[in-house]
Amino acid sequence: MLRALGARAREVRVPDDLRDLDALIIPGGESTVMSLGIEREGLAEPLRELVRAGTPVLGTCAGMIMLDRDHLGLLDVIARRNAFGRQVRSFEADIDVKGVSGGPMHAVFIRAPWVAEHGPEVEILGSVEAHPVAIRQGHMLAVSFHPELSGDSRLHELLLAIDGSGE
Repeated sequence: MLRALGARAREVRVPDDLRDLDALIIPGGESTVMSLGIEREGLAEPLRELVRAGTPVLGTCAGMIMLDRDHLGLLDVIARRNAFGRQVRSFEADIDVKGVSGGPMHAVFIRAPWVAEHGPEVEILGSVEAHPVAIRQGHMLAVSFHPELSGDSRLHELLLAIDGSGE
């Protein structure tokens, strides 16, 4: 998806992979396994430094959880894991996302979190059943769903448009 937008993309597995990034996407997955991998590979502090330096970041599903107060501590939120229920409660919905033009986004929620608590600097961009599922804090975006599964590139376009000042 990023390559289709003209961006260069690569996987990040070790701290050296974070060099010279213009933006970072922390994808979905299993948050406990992701936390263990981040710690094992020594990525936690380099990720924090990257964000403090102003690199735009998008966290999707478990990526939102990784960015929250209880994990990397980069977003002033607490994400509730599996908030909509387990695998059998996975669903799809069309949601309006502030800052994304062109109508509602088709969102795929798989064992998705929602934002249970957030600080004053966090802007709610979209909700489902009154639960925040899309947020922004400065140069960081996070969503509870998997935009890559719907083929909708608008969140990725928004990420690539953010500069280090959060604009």
